[in-house]
Amino acid sequence: MTVLYMPLFRRCTNSRTLTQLHAHLFITGLHSHPPATTKLIESYSQMGNLEFSRRVFDTFPRPDSFMWGVLIKCFVWGGFFEEAISLYHEMVNQSQTQTQTQISNFVFPSVLKACSSFGDLGVGGKVHGRVIKCGFESDAVIETSLLCMYGEMGCLDDACKVFDAMPVRDVVAWSSIILNYVQNGQAREGLETFSRMISLAVVEPDSVAMLSVSEACAELGSLKLGRSVHGFVVRREIEIDASLNKSLIAMYGKLGDLCSAERLFGTVSCLKTTAPWTQMISGYNQSGCFQEAMNVFAEMQEFKMEPNQVTMMGVLFACARLGRVKEGKSVHGFIIRRAMDPELDTLGPALMELYADSGNLRGCHKVFDTITAKTILSWNILLSILVRNGQPEKALLLFVQLQRQGLMPDSYSLASSLSACGDISFSQLGDQIHGYIIKTGKFNEFVQNALIDMYAKCGFVHSAYKIFEKIKEKSVVTWNSMVFGFSQNGYSIEAITLFDQMYMNCVKMDKLTFLSVIQACSHLGYLEKGKWIHHKLIINGLMEDSYLDTALTDMYSKCGDLQMAHGVFDRMWERSIVSWSAMIAGYGKHGQINTAISLFNQMLGLRIKPNDITFMHILSACSHAGAVEEGKLYFNSMAEFGVEPNHDHFACIVDLLSRAGDLNEAYRIITSLPFPADSSIWGALLNGCRIHKRMDIVKSIEKNLLDVDTADTGYYTLLSNIYAEEGTWDEFGKARSMMKSKGLRKVPGYSTIEIDRRIYRFGPGDTSHSQTTDLYRFLENFRTLVHAQGNDSEPDNSIVEFRKENNVMSHSEKLAIAFGIINTRPGTTLRISKNLRVCRDCHSFAKIISQITGREIIMRDLNRFHCFKNGSCSCKDYW
Repeated sequence: MTVLYMPLFRRCTNSRTLTQLHAHLFITGLHSHPPATTKLIESYSQMGNLEFSRRVFDTFPRPDSFMWGVLIKCFVWGGFFEEAISLYHEMVNQSQTQTQTQISNFVFPSVLKACSSFGDLGVGGKVHGRVIKCGFESDAVIETSLLCMYGEMGCLDDACKVFDAMPVRDVVAWSSIILNYVQNGQAREGLETFSRMISLAVVEPDSVAMLSVSEACAELGSLKLGRSVHGFVVRREIEIDASLNKSLIAMYGKLGDLCSAERLFGTVSCLKTTAPWTQMISGYNQSGCFQEAMNVFAEMQEFKMEPNQVTMMGVLFACARLGRVKEGKSVHGFIIRRAMDPELDTLGPALMELYADSGNLRGCHKVFDTITAKTILSWNILLSILVRNGQPEKALLLFVQLQRQGLMPDSYSLASSLSACGDISFSQLGDQIHGYIIKTGKFNEFVQNALIDMYAKCGFVHSAYKIFEKIKEKSVVTWNSMVFGFSQNGYSIEAITLFDQMYMNCVKMDKLTFLSVIQACSHLGYLEKGKWIHHKLIINGLMEDSYLDTALTDMYSKCGDLQMAHGVFDRMWERSIVSWSAMIAGYGKHGQINTAISLFNQMLGLRIKPNDITFMHILSACSHAGAVEEGKLYFNSMAEFGVEPNHDHFACIVDLLSRAGDLNEAYRIITSLPFPADSSIWGALLNGCRIHKRMDIVKSIEKNLLDVDTADTGYYTLLSNIYAEEGTWDEFGKARSMMKSKGLRKVPGYSTIEIDRRIYRFGPGDTSHSQTTDLYRFLENFRTLVHAQGNDSEPDNSIVEFRKENNVMSHSEKLAIAFGIINTRPGTTLRISKNLRVCRDCHSFAKIISQITGREIIMRDLNRFHCFKNGSCSCKDYW
């Protein structure tokens, strides 16, 4: 009798008709029949009323295994995976107490799906054990379900064991194992499995199997393989249904073969459904063809095709990348008019990105506030936007708010918050987030890289390196994070060493890798290593990039090779304002003011507008060369280009005037500043007073000098040295006491020299080197020779200066020069880098030794380059 009512269930199209049928079954007494009750459970679930399904189930006195299985399946369909697992446990307990309830094979596929979707591998393993206990391990459907469960949870080894133990493998099993490999990032192994399936010729692949194979080709980035797979589909006459067509279009889109994607898209069958249109838009976006993506959407409207939410995501993405805010707002209006996502649960994040890319953070916040059911994705998008737009404090407040809403932060939330901590050096909160990560076990690569970056930005490089060392499988992003961390914190040698390890381990390097290591070479003045890296950069095919070319220009100029720097600069396809500024700075630091001015004028001739950095470099160049009038001209012209002078610009103009002896004008500028002068500005005036022996000015501004609140040890060192030179020891003691009270210590000077691609470092009075005895013997012999020259002839100013010796013979510059002369062939150019300003005595020493040995010595100190040759310096003793 119950069978007669089954067609009536199919005619129930809403809850009302189903309730009427339920009432009729109840009156006739058929509701007590298991098939009728089971069908009622399923039907209520399909109407979206799981609560009624459960009530019907609970009113049945002794549900059989099939009824349990249907109820569990209904909960899985509804996405209630934890509840489905609980029902399974309830059923197992009942089967142990009631012998008539035996678990059937129908139950297990739904339970295994619930385990994988809920992410409970422990329960999944126990269910697998019960499958074996019940004797269903050879059931094809259950075996495939086990394959899917283990694959979805990343347990490929367990999935392979299940697959290998299968006595008969149908096309579904082969398709499942291939999909497992692809979804777990092992696309190559997935293709190898597909190849094995074809070679065994046991089963014929279908369109479902080819979905995973085409996805694997896309993941590997192999267009050749992708075309081979497409050809295989055609030769074997495998039906290219809508899903496979969409997958092939997606594959060609990811591989950049838009012509093949367009050919597939142009078939009549494709134009009838939304999916291929959506995939075509996605393919164009992935290839950077955003206008073409917009054109496809326009054609879609002409064909009267109804877009879905995924389509609109692609369209919004294209609008954002094209910077077309007006069109983006129109698309937003289209979404609202069509009521495609009234609560913005799906399209909200894409709209937030659109407004954020146009700089409209207010619009971004409005969209966020409109989203009714804010998922972790919505919070993550806003977090990321705030960090990217330089609002780390607001990002961290949002991170706290997220947790107060009862949401658990995921790896993206944690990574964004760590980035925000790094941006403001908030290491305390960073430490707390690190503790949370350890406690919750959310230690994936994304979070680990964020931790490395955070600690490096906060200056805790050793903490960053500890995390780096513990990562077993390091991606190029992980290596880059650590190389960049070392480089940014002045650990240049460590950055280069890590780069060498990458090279030795054959890690594929990208643009960011080279940018970081080039910066490290710039900091050290490591020319030969820089040239070697430049060579590797060319081999890796990373040339013709404006960022890399600018970094190379900067590196060569800071390493003292202006010819190479200008060569790179001349070969640039596109020169940004940063490129021009780097080249101007290079010539400025080398004292070549005329070339620097010529470049500045060339830049203006090309209608490239100088920015604040450009003006700082040209003013600095004028200061190094003593070009007072030119410096004044550039300083006064800043307003014409809409550049407001900041502390750095005022420090440059005060330094220029002070070095030239116009101390009164320099002081007048300081007193008329629109903001309090900092240590760099007062320090520039102080240095001028030291050069021109104007202690009267120092005494008149003594209160201002001592009131400066700064952590710049160079400022206090300069002030105390001026007092020492004048013999005013009380003031000298005050300056040193201020340093001590602030917990500051004088930065120890050191010098480095590069020989045969190795950097050798020396500190003052250094005795740690294996050639220490030879170095000091050389310096002593040289001093004797200079004294002899001074006695035999009328000494020049440099020799008189050189004779002012206390313990200056052990200065780091002299040790580096001595080491270079001893360990290189006659005539070899020596390249020295000093972390502080070179002292007068060492400057004189370098001039004399260049004259006696016939060597060229290129020395880079804190402020500029000195090229010593034939007893003179390129700075003309103006530094």
